[in-house]
Amino acid sequence: MRIAVIGGGPAGLYFAILMKRDRPEARITVVERNRADDTFGFGVVFSDQTLETFERADRESYEAITEAFAYWDDIEIVAKRGNGVATHRIGGNGFCGCSRRTLLMLLQERARELGVELEFGREAMPEDFPDADLVVAADGINSPVRQRDLEHFAPTVDLRPNRFAWMGSTRPFDAFTFFFKERPEGIFIAHCYQYEANASTWVLETDPGTFERAGLGAMDEAASAAFMEEVFAEELEGHRLITNRSMWRRFPMMRCARWSKGNVVLLGDAKATAHYSIGSGTKLAMEDAIHLHAAFMRGGTVEEALARFEGGRREEVEKIQHAADVSLVWFEHVARFWDMPATRFAFGVMTRSKAITWENLSLRAPEFVEGSRALFEEEVRAQGLPAVKGAPPMFQPFRLRGMELANRVVVSPMCQYSATDGMPDDWHLMHYGARATGGAGLIFTEMTCVSPEARITPGCTGLWNDAQEAGWKRIVDFVHAHGGSRIALQLGHAGQKGATKLMWEGMDQPLPEGGWPIVSASAIPYFPNSQVPREITRAEMDRVRDDFVAAAVRGARAGFDMLEFHCAHGYLLASFLSPLLNRRADAYGGSLENRLRYPLEVYRALRAAWPSDRPMSVRVSATDWADGGVTDAETLAIARAFAEEGCDLLDVSTGQTVADSAPHYGRMFQVPWSDMIRNEAKVATMCVGSITSADQVNTILAAGRADLVALARPHLVDPAFTMNAAARFGVRTACPPQYRWGQEAILRSAVREEAEMMELRRKARPKRHAVQEERGA
Repeated sequence: MRIAVIGGGPAGLYFAILMKRDRPEARITVVERNRADDTFGFGVVFSDQTLETFERADRESYEAITEAFAYWDDIEIVAKRGNGVATHRIGGNGFCGCSRRTLLMLLQERARELGVELEFGREAMPEDFPDADLVVAADGINSPVRQRDLEHFAPTVDLRPNRFAWMGSTRPFDAFTFFFKERPEGIFIAHCYQYEANASTWVLETDPGTFERAGLGAMDEAASAAFMEEVFAEELEGHRLITNRSMWRRFPMMRCARWSKGNVVLLGDAKATAHYSIGSGTKLAMEDAIHLHAAFMRGGTVEEALARFEGGRREEVEKIQHAADVSLVWFEHVARFWDMPATRFAFGVMTRSKAITWENLSLRAPEFVEGSRALFEEEVRAQGLPAVKGAPPMFQPFRLRGMELANRVVVSPMCQYSATDGMPDDWHLMHYGARATGGAGLIFTEMTCVSPEARITPGCTGLWNDAQEAGWKRIVDFVHAHGGSRIALQLGHAGQKGATKLMWEGMDQPLPEGGWPIVSASAIPYFPNSQVPREITRAEMDRVRDDFVAAAVRGARAGFDMLEFHCAHGYLLASFLSPLLNRRADAYGGSLENRLRYPLEVYRALRAAWPSDRPMSVRVSATDWADGGVTDAETLAIARAFAEEGCDLLDVSTGQTVADSAPHYGRMFQVPWSDMIRNEAKVATMCVGSITSADQVNTILAAGRADLVALARPHLVDPAFTMNAAARFGVRTACPPQYRWGQEAILRSAVREEAEMMELRRKARPKRHAVQEERGA
């Protein structure tokens, strides 16, 4: 087999090593445009888990790497604000740093030993190897191979706003260290780690405004290094910054639609990039090599192996990229978190990518997690609430106006589509009653419609007549009598999504018969085959506003503890807010001020009708997940506008505005907008969206990303989700006497089972690779 590898970085060299080791008869040539000892940058970083992967893949190169690395267990976070400095040291992480030059020399040596041909100082393209069965393009982020065939590989590049530069220093470190430094120009960040004796990497980063105010864009390499030496003079401890093509630039997040063409395959940064803040660039490249090698070891043709590689590897790469995306966005918005208590700020640094959570931090650094828990409890007590001693954040109380919640867990609004003529029946009593006895602090009704014409489907509940009011009162009374939960009424109007089938018959699809006329901000159908809504008139707007008020009055009489105004998901009020649905030419269209006019009008009328001691929330779609939709700046303005009118809580959802939206799904995928609104608009928030575990709830709350956490699907299959989670922490939730024996049973067993599970997780952690320490180095 003839293999040509274009690019002599870690990805290309490692693949050549693995293939030559297992197919010694193959002729493998690695061609690198630079000289053998040229390298740009300073050190690379690997986790224990990554080192374990390398050990399994090739023991010899693993041992060579671990002979030459600097190992540490701790992450240190140092934040200097004004004259105050807060330092947090968090152990149990297991990382190593290695010189990039040393890594390349070790891989080159291993490749030569196996018989790989290495050529340096030569540019190459696939046609230079007409006899090659396989051409691996590991030629970096600016890959000429990829660039020459853009239409096929179809790369997309998201050039991030923050500026960064790679520099080095002789200052030693015994931990991976983040420095955050406030200056008159703004906040500067340094990501630092030692990679060999007397050598450390300093990745320097700042936001565009700070970069401009500091004048860094006008400085050459030497001048910018001198400026950054002055910024971090105290942290450098008398050492100098070292440059090596250390120019300031913006990070390009790149993805390719396809990774191969014919016998050519992209590898490493040529096909996908991941932000340096999770230390994954070289890891990603070398693990690519491992997977490409494994694909060929399974046999078949080159085309089959390349298809196998991409099919098996893409999902993992995209997960790493997603974690990197979330991490880099945290650093872009560090000013958002700057005024947080120091412990919460550090917790946010640690959990920024979602890869590290409350529970695995509890394994790594129990004292730090206990400090985060104690801070949360102390803040609750300072608010005059009965804090639960020793309980994690999700089981601490919360208050909105006169409503006090026993914990921060919320049963999210979940449409049941099971009403007849809007009437809640025995199904609804069972559904809400079961969840009320399950321990959640707050339960939301499904979107309850304010008139027959406001319904999404024929199965939607309503609150426009006396019978419905009585039906809801029956449910509210049951919730109050048999559980410790409070219950909120969510009111809405379907707008363009009205007169559609039940969800399980065809979600958002129009009724084939029995429909009713629908209205929206503008005459824009949801699907091409949907009923076209009529642009709502001013007289109809008055009637809808009055319907909302009448329903709210009924809800207050029924005894609901809280009212939510639904302005999300493309429904009527959301259609005014989104520029994708609002094309009006009158005073209710165009600018955000105009688009807000009618939703605020209805909200004011609701707030005036709703009892002043009971809270109100507003559900918003914080992004439309589509070009031309609501921007982050507009979302913040919307949140502030409702807060100024007395809104107590923003229920932060996203999307479902237009049918061709493209959400980026994943764990806790909507939490960043809750985080943004809570910490920039300074409004209490409830987050939703693919939140499935107590671990995620505690992580979100401890990091200050929301005040309440709503879970939907976990509550569908486990009405006692909260009670079961509480038992793991030895916390007792409200429980009907009929179920108390069951609660006592789980309280007895759950704490022991949780301790056993934590011990299993400790044993399952990757082994430490601190070879130097063991040898006394």
